Formats: sequence, C-alpha cells, structure tokens
Amino acid sequence: MKKLIAEFIGTMWLVIGGCGAAYFACNFPEAGIGFLGVSLAFGLTVVTMAYAIGHISGCHLNPAVSIGLWAGGRFEGKELPGYIGAQLCGGIAGAGILYLIASGQDGFETVGNFAANGYTDGAAEGSPNGFGMVSALVIEVVMTFMFLIIILGSTHSKAPKYLAGLAIGLGLTLIHLISIPVTNTSVNPARSTSQALFADNDWAMGQLWLFWVAPIVGAVLAGIVYKYMSPEKK
Repeated sequence: MKKLIAEFIGTMWLVIGGCGAAYFACNFPEAGIGFLGVSLAFGLTVVTMAYAIGHISGCHLNPAVSIGLWAGGRFEGKELPGYIGAQLCGGIAGAGILYLIASGQDGFETVGNFAANGYTDGAAEGSPNGFGMVSALVIEVVMTFMFLIIILGSTHSKAPKYLAGLAIGLGLTLIHLISIPVTNTSVNPARSTSQALFADNDWAMGQLWLFWVAPIVGAVLAGIVYKYMSPEKK
C-alpha cells in the first residue's frame, strides 16, 4: 500500500507540474515559458519525485515504465495492476486539481485541449503542428523506447549510484523537446488519460488509444532489448 500511495502522489505531481506548466504558463502573455519551459517542467517532476519516492516505489509514475521494467526483468508482473491503477488515479487527481484551478479564472468557460495528446486526422487538430497518426505512432514508440533504455541503464547495478533520477529527468526533458510539436508528448498513458478526460473537445478520448498502444509497445521492446544487452544478475 505504501508503494501505491507513493505512485499516486508521484503521478499526481507529474501531471500538476508538467501539464500545469503547459496549460497555465506555456503561452502566458509576454512571459510564457514556451516548449523549453514545459519540457523542463516535466523533467523536474521526475527528478524531484525520483529522490522523494524512489526508495519507496521505484518512482515509475507511468504504466509504460512499469510494463517496460517488467519486460526487462526488473519488476514483478503481479504488481502491475496495482501500480497502473495507482498511476491512473494519481494522474486523474492531478488533472482534477488543474481543472479546479483553471475554473477559478475570471471568464472561465472552457479548457480547450487542456494539454491533451493528439494527432491531426482531418476531422481533429490534435497535433500542435499538424502531424498525422503515423507520425504520432512512430514518435511515441521511439521516444518511449529510448526513455526505457535510459531508465533501465541508469538504474542498473553497474551504473553510477544516486544519478539515476537526474539522468531520467533530463531524458524526459529531451524527449519533450523533440516531440511536443508532434503530439504534445505522451510516453505515458496515465498522463494522456488524465488530460483527455477533462479536455473540452471531440477528439482527445477518440485518439487516446494511440497513447496507450504506442508507449507500451516502445516500453516492451526496450525491456527486451536491454535485458539482452545487459541482463541484471539475480
């Protein structure tokens, strides 16, 4: 239960910090933080939680990470349902807090995309820069694959100790710098689900499938590849 509480809090913080920065601060008049600021915000949520709850739950904060660690032989399959459930609940709680804050703005009527992930398919403009489904699928698979490679490598018993949180956080920052213009960057089904639930549009929930399938495929591939390259001794 302590692990699940930690995953709930950590995923809630990831959504509040990352999606909150995207929604409230990215395009703030004359002083917006832009894509660079949003990328750093997501990375910083992971760095801060890695050192806050890493010793409790491992600080997954992401169903794809948990599944990738399982595929890489670093996590027991029996713990997956609890972890994924806690991550989803934490993400939704974080999005709910953001919605509550947003609704307090003078003249509030709609949250629009609410930092939801998406792609452009003719009927929907889910991609920030007009990228289609194939582009979204490829970038989410590749970015999640590399994210898990970073995680599996930096947490390996032969890796330098105490630096994993920093490497993983910077890795997530780089991933966002690359892929925000394509999909708003998911690599995390819990983060995608939480924002889609509150987005005031017709496409976020319909496109959510891609942001479950692609990250999980990328994570499983990374787990298999890294386990082959550098298996962790029992």
